[in-house]
Amino acid sequence: MTSKTARRRFGARAALLTVPLALAGVLSATATAQATTHSSQPSSLTCQGKSIDRKAKVHYRTETFIKAPLRTIWDLQTDVEAWPTWQNPAIPVEMKRLDPGPLRERSRFRWTIPVPPGMPYPPGDVTIVSTVRQLQPGKCLRWTGPLDGPGGMHIDGVHVWNFVKVRGGVIVRTEESHTGPQVDKDVPGSTEMLGQGLEIWLRDLKKAAENR
Repeated sequence: MTSKTARRRFGARAALLTVPLALAGVLSATATAQATTHSSQPSSLTCQGKSIDRKAKVHYRTETFIKAPLRTIWDLQTDVEAWPTWQNPAIPVEMKRLDPGPLRERSRFRWTIPVPPGMPYPPGDVTIVSTVRQLQPGKCLRWTGPLDGPGGMHIDGVHVWNFVKVRGGVIVRTEESHTGPQVDKDVPGSTEMLGQGLEIWLRDLKKAAENR
């Protein structure tokens, strides 16, 4: 594996905070057709009036239509410890809830991802602790969380999800922002990798929901 390939994979799963289970690489034509990026949707998504970090240099928005019941989609998205069963990791990821019961405001969950070989960071684990800030059942989710890893790596992220029931299914919209020296020094590249991860997340969610 080349260092460039490793960097892209790591960026999509670890350094970019909320997509450690996504498969990196060039988006397929199908995934692109299913989603509309933030470039054509200037207003930020919100959950109970709160949005991403609008001052962040790195942010991305996309959406897809899922032909499945809203309850199915919501249950998949809020059962965070079960994400590895329907997402497709190329790097082992451990997901752990830090509190009991259904996902709700102030719920916390931890992602643990090993640093892949060939990356410009010391060996070790990347840890992300996400906290649900806003949640409206069947409507929206918003969580925040820092990423910390070897070599002083630190990124702050804010992630918003909207679920809109329409005829025949649900439109799922998502938007995320990242701040930190590792992403701010390469805004186009960081935005590209963030976008890849979010597109693939939606693709996997769509597949899992429609196959149930």
